Amino acid sequence: QVQFVESGGGLVQPGGSLRLSCAASGTMFRFQPMGWYRQAPGKQRELVAGIGSEGITDYQDSVKGRFTISRDNAKNTVYLQMNSLKPEDTAVYYCNAYYWGTSRRIYDCWGRGTQVTVSS
Repeated sequence: QVQFVESGGGLVQPGGSLRLSCAASGTMFRFQPMGWYRQAPGKQRELVAGIGSEGITDYQDSVKGRFTISRDNAKNTVYLQMNSLKPEDTAVYYCNAYYWGTSRRIYDCWGRGTQVTVSS
């Protein structure tokens, strides 16, 4: 059974930092690209950062230079270090495996996500 468990969100002031974690189970984690998605109120879910099975990374332009994605294959966990946070980063953040070069997720299920709120 595929499962994603996201954690690490919270309320932070503009300019602050957070580190998100996502533990995956039931997947072929070490062989699959992993992505962090986010969904803001009233908007579609979007892919913001991805990491290939061998560590190559890719970012949406809006987060380049501020977010860093990493993975620990031994722990089946992917991370998202978010610095210089802006109010427009406010969203629920999710992870999933995805098809490299696209934004399409591999697995139909989603975790509960973790809420990130950037506000003064």
